[in-house]
Amino acid sequence: MQTVNSKKKKKKKKLSNLDAKKITGVGLRYLGHAELEKMGIECLGVRLQILHSLRKLWQVGMESYKVFNDPIHGHVAFHQLLIKIIDTPQFQRLRYIKQLGGASFVFPGASHKRFEHSIGVGHLAGELVKALQKRQPELDIDHRDILCVQIAGLCHDLGHGPFSHMFDKSFIPKARPDKKWKHEQASIHMFNYLVEDNDLKPVMEQHGLVLPEDLDFIKEQIAGPMDTSSSLSTKVPWPYKGRTEDKAFLYDIVANKRNGIDVDKWDYFARDCHHLGIQNNFDHRRSLMFARVINVDGQKQICTRDKEVGNLYDMFYTRNCLHRRAYQHKVGNIIEFMITEAFLKADQFIQIEGSTFSLSTAIDDMEAYIKLTDHVFEQILYSSDQKLAEAKQILQDVVHRRLYKCLGQTQADEPMTVTKEMSKEWEADLAKSFPQGGVQVQLQPEDFVVSVVEFNYGMKEKNPIDKVRFYSKNDLTTAYQIPQEQVSRLLPVCFTEQVIRVYCKKRDPKSLKAAKKHFVQWCINMNFSKPQDGDIIAPELGAV
Repeated sequence: MQTVNSKKKKKKKKLSNLDAKKITGVGLRYLGHAELEKMGIECLGVRLQILHSLRKLWQVGMESYKVFNDPIHGHVAFHQLLIKIIDTPQFQRLRYIKQLGGASFVFPGASHKRFEHSIGVGHLAGELVKALQKRQPELDIDHRDILCVQIAGLCHDLGHGPFSHMFDKSFIPKARPDKKWKHEQASIHMFNYLVEDNDLKPVMEQHGLVLPEDLDFIKEQIAGPMDTSSSLSTKVPWPYKGRTEDKAFLYDIVANKRNGIDVDKWDYFARDCHHLGIQNNFDHRRSLMFARVINVDGQKQICTRDKEVGNLYDMFYTRNCLHRRAYQHKVGNIIEFMITEAFLKADQFIQIEGSTFSLSTAIDDMEAYIKLTDHVFEQILYSSDQKLAEAKQILQDVVHRRLYKCLGQTQADEPMTVTKEMSKEWEADLAKSFPQGGVQVQLQPEDFVVSVVEFNYGMKEKNPIDKVRFYSKNDLTTAYQIPQEQVSRLLPVCFTEQVIRVYCKKRDPKSLKAAKKHFVQWCINMNFSKPQDGDIIAPELGAV
């Protein structure tokens, strides 16, 4: 009888310890051996019993999760904290921004949005970090790490503007040439706005996150170190605040600055290929299976099996194919150029509702920027405001397929750094490059558009596989490099290429015929490669 009473007293004492620490509800799920031992539960068997019960609590029902049926990844489940983030206006805004910008005017299926891509990246981020946790318990990956990595995956694209990369790589540089701005920076600002506007800090703490440490970690995964004066390339011991260096590998999951292999690419390769109707040669599911964290030069990195080296080359080849066939499609690019022209002409005449900001200045204020989506295209297209007449005409030309015509493309012997001023000079030279005996049509520099396109494997002239480390099945703890010559003789020798495309704004047959001859003559004058149809366009010019 005395033994039973003493057991009851001990049990009450343990419960009172939990009460004293104010650990109740959701917090119970995150207790570990160390926390229980600090509360006086010294017996290993008792701790194991408690933890087993708590793990079962963690698994309790799917009421804490919401299931999405994704066309790429199938049924995916998200923790209720992630659902809180998804159900905010800041995240829902991504439903109205096309993933591939103007590509939908060329590829009928390419109308998917940043919303579903972000869902996919959040899912894959969770899959990878959970796989590492299960495969290598010694990494000490906990629930906080998992939630933070998933949140970073979900929120990495919050800062995209209308038509995605057209906005940050074409429109903003022309509208505000003195401002250095990237969509990753806007993602950080929008994430801050999302958390504050929806009062999510208490919810995050309720689910076990530690603030502000975990908020820093989330933002660092999206845009790199918060202190922009330091980077991974400097000699700063460790530039991140969110996690210590023993968890450096977590920064490789969403946006891998080391070699570009991350779940962001895994999702958009699969998703974009699906919607574009292009075959995807890369299987990210194998990479999930073979990912392993190994110490490399004193820092933990995500490595993969040696037999996967060919699969990774396929991954970067797929990236190159997507750029050649879709992202940098010659018609898609000129459509985005025309949309950019329209936005520039409309910029000062469009005021974001409820603010004093325009298209180009909305990036300075998240309350204004949240209202800026692809709808601005229709806003201009259907406007009756005479101030928007020029912009409206350009967009009408786009929807009626009255596009600027591509005269062809050429290449220099070596890649060049082409500035805005150099492009203007080339356009002037094109107007003056009139071949003798050609069609007499007067063309002006403003009739030409020069577009310089880069194709590479993601690291300019470098081979990204040189930055990847591999392990063998015979030794899971040693990472090593695999030289290209040990993989295949069929792999590329050069990893970057620059293409110069020239377009003509005039569309009448006579002007186009003359402009094509100008283009061939210009290629001769510049000592660039001859266009593929150069002999047909201007046979009188002979061999270049």
